[in-house]
Parts: sequence; structure tokens; C-alpha cells
Amino acid sequence: MLRIALYQPDIPGNTGTILRLAACLGLGVDIIEPAGFDISDRNLKRAGMDYLSAVTLTRHVNWERFEAWRLESSRRLVLASTKAAQPYTGFAYRDDDVLLFGRESAGVPDHVQEKADGRVLIPMVEGQRSINVAMSAAMISGEALRQTQWSPLPPGSNVAPQ
Repeated sequence: MLRIALYQPDIPGNTGTILRLAACLGLGVDIIEPAGFDISDRNLKRAGMDYLSAVTLTRHVNWERFEAWRLESSRRLVLASTKAAQPYTGFAYRDDDVLLFGRESAGVPDHVQEKADGRVLIPMVEGQRSINVAMSAAMISGEALRQTQWSPLPPGSNVAPQ
């Protein structure tokens, strides 16, 4: 299962939105603590609404614990970064990848960047700093799911003919 990892997220509303996205698409989510807010925050719950119970969520107390889990699970780490050179649409995703998104305020530190097996960028108009982390997670997850032939519908369901 494709997973989204959030490195020390700062904004509960963004985290809640990503949890809702993951619930709707069947993605797992890893939160690498410490978060910049109380995980039980009402803004997180409001953004995630009643979807939170449908998310496969794993909390890691720190980067080292997350990295140990990832290596033990033999999962590839794909970092979304404004410092990357490769567009997210040009990367070859696997269905067991972990898509890592950094803190809204600071991204990820160098020692985390160095552990990434791949780094992807969402190309933007010159002069703009970054796209909201929840929007970035949706865009990159969508491309990864498209490439890995993901479908939430069983064969023969109400799918329009191609």
C-alpha cells in the first residue's frame, strides 16, 4: 500500500485534509513527531471530519523510529521538495513507496533529505515559494496511484468504457 508520511507537521488543518484524502483513496499515513500541534487538536478533527476512523495511521515518536520502520519494511522513500530537480510526473513510482512531505514552515532537514531514495518537485511559476502541503500530497499521490494502476473499484464496476 502506498503511504504518505508527514515530517513534523505544523498545521492541523493540513494534516486533517491529508488524512481525509488518505481515507478516501485507501492510503496509509505516517506522522513523524513531534508535530507542531496536539494530535487530538479540534482543527485536525474538523478537517478530517468523520474520515479519521477510516485511515490507517501510524505515529512515529521521531525520525529515527520512522526510518527504522521504513528500512525494516523495505520501503522506498520519495521526498517532495522544492529543492528537487525531477518533476513528480517524471518519477517512476511503486505501490509500496512512502511519499514524504516536510513541515509547512521548514521542509525537512538535510539528514532527512539524504535518506530519500528519490526526490520530486512540483514545477511552479517562477517567483512562487511552494504549494500547500495538502495540495502537494494530493497531486503527487494522484500521479503515484495513476502510475501503479490503482483503482478503488472492483473489476466490472461502474467504470466508463475507454
